[in-house]
Parts: sequence; C-alpha cells; structure tokens
Amino acid sequence: MWWYVALWVASFAVTYALMPKPQNAKPAGFEDIKAPTAEIGREIPVLFGRRRLTGPNVVWYGDLKVEPIKSSGGKK
Repeated sequence: MWWYVALWVASFAVTYALMPKPQNAKPAGFEDIKAPTAEIGREIPVLFGRRRLTGPNVVWYGDLKVEPIKSSGGKK
C-alpha cells in the first residue's frame, strides 16, 4: 500500500516539474478585437445555407469602451 502512495507522490512531482510555465500576457485592448468593418465599395457577401463569414461588412458593432476595474475595500 505504501508503494502506491510513494509512486503517486513521485509521479505528481515529475508532472509538476515538467509542466509548462505560463507566459506573462498583456491585457487585451481594442486592437485585439477583430470586429467587422464597413467600407465604401466593399462587396456584400450573399450566402446560401449555413456558413461562417470571416469578414462581414457591418455598420455598427456594439458600444465598445474601456472602463477601469475598481475595487473598494472596507465595510459596505
């Protein structure tokens, strides 16, 4: 029975040592959002059936804005 516990601990240690380390990623900004755009003279795609559009031509794509996250401490 103790062999199983020792084997489990050893395999856990090896797995933790070989685990890939996460990279420090920067927070997402407006340039990272791939929103559709509207341009004059751009073709309007016509679809038949079900299909995924990679670059649709739209006029409005939500109210995108940046608001800082504020946290308050103390009593409520």
